[in-house]
Amino acid sequence: MTLTSSLLLTPLATALLVLLVPGNYRFVIRALSLLGGLVTAVLGVVLFCRFDPAGAPYQFESLVNWVSSPTLRIQYHVGVDGIAAAMLLVTALVGFSALAVSWEIERQTKLFHVLLLVMIGGALGAFASLDLFFFYFFNELALVPTFIMIGVWGTGENRNRAAFKITMYLTAGAMVGLIGLIGLYSASGAGSLDLVELQKQVAQTPISPAAQAFIFPCLLFGFGTLVGLWPFHTWAPLGYASAPTATAMMHAGILKKAGLFVILRAALPLLPEGVKFWMPILAVLCVGNLLHCGFVALRQKDINLLIGNSSLAHMGFAFLGIASVSVIGLSGAVLVMVSHALLAALSFALSGWLRIQTGTTDMARMGGLLQRMPFIGSVLVLCFMAGCGVPGFANFAGELSVLFGAWKTMPWLVVAAAWGGLVIGGVYMLRALRSILHGDLRTELKGVIDAPGMWRRLPFVILAGGLLLFGIFPGLVTARIQPSIQRIAEAARPAVPAEVPPATALVVP
Repeated sequence: MTLTSSLLLTPLATALLVLLVPGNYRFVIRALSLLGGLVTAVLGVVLFCRFDPAGAPYQFESLVNWVSSPTLRIQYHVGVDGIAAAMLLVTALVGFSALAVSWEIERQTKLFHVLLLVMIGGALGAFASLDLFFFYFFNELALVPTFIMIGVWGTGENRNRAAFKITMYLTAGAMVGLIGLIGLYSASGAGSLDLVELQKQVAQTPISPAAQAFIFPCLLFGFGTLVGLWPFHTWAPLGYASAPTATAMMHAGILKKAGLFVILRAALPLLPEGVKFWMPILAVLCVGNLLHCGFVALRQKDINLLIGNSSLAHMGFAFLGIASVSVIGLSGAVLVMVSHALLAALSFALSGWLRIQTGTTDMARMGGLLQRMPFIGSVLVLCFMAGCGVPGFANFAGELSVLFGAWKTMPWLVVAAAWGGLVIGGVYMLRALRSILHGDLRTELKGVIDAPGMWRRLPFVILAGGLLLFGIFPGLVTARIQPSIQRIAEAARPAVPAEVPPATALVVP
């Protein structure tokens, strides 16, 4: 068993073990789940460190034939390139952090932890899969627990409506994406959805432009809906506001990136004619994320709704980097994916703590909390500064790279993106910090406490530390993703105008 298989099977095996524990043994359930999450995090770090950018395109591979016939081959084929290595790392870290903050779950503790472990395993499997059939399978495996967890453990009076809405939107998006994958299988002639075989087949016999014109928008808008591409984004803020803390951390931080991941790894390199037509349209739509969601965030009084809309705005940067189809822009998009995974998870972990202590997510009913919560308050400042794109955090390196990558072909969109993502984002983040941390402490909040002890603080330290580490040393990511990004850009290059020469030194220390 390779390191990749060990990584994605660890949380799934832990979920099976938890199923064997009696439901009233809550401490054992939590301890076993945390142990499985810790092993997963360690394996994620080891895989990331051991990945060799100068080595084979895909490393730590496992391949087992599942269906083999003259017309259809489906294989359990997992392995990692630099992009997958980075995403597996942040998935493992966010997964462990989500387990660590789940101590608040008192009702049906066993079922909650099983579903959360399945969600983590499904997300890891999606990023590790080299067969698009198993990518789809693992992605659905991760999504299904989301609907259940919001409906059963969600907060607020709108949780049932939120669970219904997120189910309808994500199911519709997944079905459209599946149609695109079936079209890709039929039009390629490879007899398989294995990425390696598809790349070889398409290099010899490109897919017809007419087929690409149908397949590409199915993949773009189907999986784009799972990311929250404007205007198919309205499920996200309400869903996150109603979700349990751990669920919001995993979905906003990790599961949304699976849609971007398959667009990067499959749509761009295999469908260059689709890239030529649809990327300018995607560039316009992503500004909708940045401006519309930014202005909506300005109006929010609920911290979860603010974070949810801010999360969608940040996805606009990732889409803009992809739309640029330049080496530096694509590199920036992956950096945004990595940084936002940590940022969104940290944001919802902090809002979860504030909700437990204050009994509300209404920022107008908070105020002065820095007096009682110096640790949580300090981490909240770091988190929101990262969200503003302050230098020194991973978001800055990613967003700056995206803006440079898109400047030559889309200068006016870059101006709009910078205004929407940086200026408007800075306003609502600073206003939120003022409302939550400063001013007079309300009488009913004098009993709130800071996160006690290192164990309760550990998930916040891990996520904030990751934002600082990749912000100070973005080369840890860019050095590993560069070969994959170069291959993707070259595969799509015949369909796009000449690009600015790679300027990866901008994000490599």
